Amino acid sequence: MDGLKTAIIDIGSNTIRLVLYQYDNEEGLRELGNIKTVARLRTYLQPSGEMSEEGIQVLTETLLTFKAMLDDFEVVDVKAAATAAIRQATNRESIITLMLERTGIQIELLSEQEEAYYGYVAVVHSIGTQSAVTIDIGGGSTEITLFEHKQLKKTFSFPFGTVSLKQRFVKGDILNSSEKKELITFVKEQFTSLPWIQQVGLPIIAIGGSARNIAQIHQQQREYPIASVHGYEIPKQDLEKLSMYLGNLSFNELKQLDGLSSDRADIIVPALEVFRVLMEVVGSEVFQLTKKGLREGLIIHRISQTDESAFDKNNVFEGNARRLARQYGRTEAEVDYLMHLADQLYRECCHLSYLQFDGTDLQLLRKAAKVFNIGEYIELSSASQHTFYLIANQSIDGLNHKERVKLALLASYKNKDYYQRFAAPFTEWMSREEYRKIRELGALLKFVYSLNVSKRNIVHAIELHKKENFAQLDVYVKNNAAAEKYQANRHKKHLERTLKIPIKVNFIEEGWKSNDN
Repeated sequence: MDGLKTAIIDIGSNTIRLVLYQYDNEEGLRELGNIKTVARLRTYLQPSGEMSEEGIQVLTETLLTFKAMLDDFEVVDVKAAATAAIRQATNRESIITLMLERTGIQIELLSEQEEAYYGYVAVVHSIGTQSAVTIDIGGGSTEITLFEHKQLKKTFSFPFGTVSLKQRFVKGDILNSSEKKELITFVKEQFTSLPWIQQVGLPIIAIGGSARNIAQIHQQQREYPIASVHGYEIPKQDLEKLSMYLGNLSFNELKQLDGLSSDRADIIVPALEVFRVLMEVVGSEVFQLTKKGLREGLIIHRISQTDESAFDKNNVFEGNARRLARQYGRTEAEVDYLMHLADQLYRECCHLSYLQFDGTDLQLLRKAAKVFNIGEYIELSSASQHTFYLIANQSIDGLNHKERVKLALLASYKNKDYYQRFAAPFTEWMSREEYRKIRELGALLKFVYSLNVSKRNIVHAIELHKKENFAQLDVYVKNNAAAEKYQANRHKKHLERTLKIPIKVNFIEEGWKSNDN
């Protein structure tokens, strides 16, 4: 599958979307293009159950437009998947036949179980959460899954979505108070029919455009300091406040609302009420977002059929960190080397009681070592600023936003002043103890990075010895280490502040160590 360029066409009840992907073993999975059309196919289902000719024409024109784009990109590997709107149409077979004749695109009709499964695949390969209830609310159906320790346990698909709920309960453009009560009662009856989600107390992970828009609105209200909604979390009480806020806005005000796509103005409140009801039924306090969904599930499944090692749902961050490091000029050998040195120095400091060993701290240190100072790829003189921005403001699979900020602060550590400047917008996110620990680990990592400034991997081992009034750090090297000596002595002050003791750095050629033994 190396070098694969493929397209997924997702034919949903509300939108039809074309996404172009490229996959190779080095860079992993990359999204090259993403185009959507708001088709609202669900609205073309007639009382008889058939999709109208008008709806079929909308689908035809959309697919012909996408086909022209694919021809321009010379993409021949195309998978078109249809969900609830086509699935619920009684003339679905003739629609699929017509599309093949008119556009040359073969549509695969996904069952409810398949749609739920692919959503689960996307979630567990993009989020670090071990156990959760997922919800993927589309225009015409809502898929619910339960997974525990990354293993799928249950799936169910309800034949209602944002568009069909609007058609059923909303007479005007937006929900009024009595319509909202009726909608909530209906949705609650549906969700309470699933005994396996009742008060399980797990996080809710939401998939799809409506969930992303709710997260974006919440971020706009808070003047959120970093970008992206992937891995974002909203407390239950904030969803309730958001419900009151959106419920008081007119249709025109909703269309103008920052963070909300204008084409979702009429369906965002029904979607939010569905999420709130599910939170209540599950007994959940945390609402999490993923930007990954059906399309990513399809492509991940497709690639995994050929290469089983391409994705690891149990180590989501690790694979993505290596790809991120490669993207910014780091070799895998350099990443592993820096991680090894950081691990070694941390354990030496803990062994002599300069630091208190904490497995969580060590894991964070190892993660940061994989992406430390990647901003130097952009500009050496401002590497710290670029590193912080790159990590804090892009989606990183396997991390929530707090974890991402902690990683960014640690991986961008330059000195105490820069640390305080970068951390200033996030002081409420962390306790004083967490804030201190990240600064100390950053200083340690900054020093370790100086031991490989020439990028030759010449440091063989590190040993820390407690002396009467100072600590001696013996650094065993395989080669001339002039650059490393200079940088280590220049940056040892960061380590001295962390360990609260003067440090003498002693470079020893590897051969000398053998003679001593």
